[in-house]
Amino acid sequence: MANKLVQYNVVGKKETVRSLTKSGKKSWLSWSGIAITSALLLLYFLAVAYPLFWMVINSFKETNEIFRSSWALPSKWMVSNYQEAWATGVSKFFLNSVFVTVMTVLFTVILSALCAFGLARFEFKGKLIILGLLTAGLMFPPQVSLIPLYKLVQLMGIYDTHWALIIPYVAFRISLIMLLIRSFFLQIPKELEEAAYLEGCSIFGVFFRIYLPLSKPILVTSMLLTAYWAWNEFLFANLFIDSDAQKTITAGLLAFRDALYTNWGVLMAGLVISSLPLIILFLFIQKSFVRGLADGGVKG
Repeated sequence: MANKLVQYNVVGKKETVRSLTKSGKKSWLSWSGIAITSALLLLYFLAVAYPLFWMVINSFKETNEIFRSSWALPSKWMVSNYQEAWATGVSKFFLNSVFVTVMTVLFTVILSALCAFGLARFEFKGKLIILGLLTAGLMFPPQVSLIPLYKLVQLMGIYDTHWALIIPYVAFRISLIMLLIRSFFLQIPKELEEAAYLEGCSIFGVFFRIYLPLSKPILVTSMLLTAYWAWNEFLFANLFIDSDAQKTITAGLLAFRDALYTNWGVLMAGLVISSLPLIILFLFIQKSFVRGLADGGVKG
């Protein structure tokens, strides 16, 4: 009996040592993985943040100081660069970009949500063909249709107006946004829809009272993705708008460059002003953005 107890204790100690060794190896591997991941994320953050920091510090310098010591802090902080940039035309370009972006976001998200509701909850002939065409449309960049789109804008009589930007922006973003919202709609239980019908709701009542309130994360994500693309788009804004009064901020900042002399401090200040709205917007809604992007990509 005593020999069995001794043998049992020895075996128990060996198993304990083995388990501790295995757990120690797992914990070491997990900590090393966390350290490597953190280091890579830190490098990525520096690669993204340092050019922004460089742009901000140079926006407070004179042009000569930018070329003389572009990586150093300003010897004199030129806040007047921002005042001059705003008075020179950034204020007008900024308001134009706000109008174009807001209208693009509204039309894109509303139309995409309506299309996504129909494709997610109704069965009809040609549904798979429509989904295939929408998916295939994501493969072609907007630049492919530049020449026919330019002629179409002129034929519609909207050249050199904000609608020359809003309509193409909505057309090119609606495929991606619709697919994201549809993926989110597929996760909403049908029992909620059936209960709403029993309570006397119409189809639009179900859409506005059930689907939209439950889809706030993906709607916020869709708004941010659309706003980011519309605010930073340059090619269409430069080709479809001719007058300075209608230009958005991405195309309008070209007016700050001159063939003989460019005030780079004022230009940098204009770039900082153009970057701030999206940065501030993302900081406020980043949780909803990440949640909506994760939930919207679960089902297809």
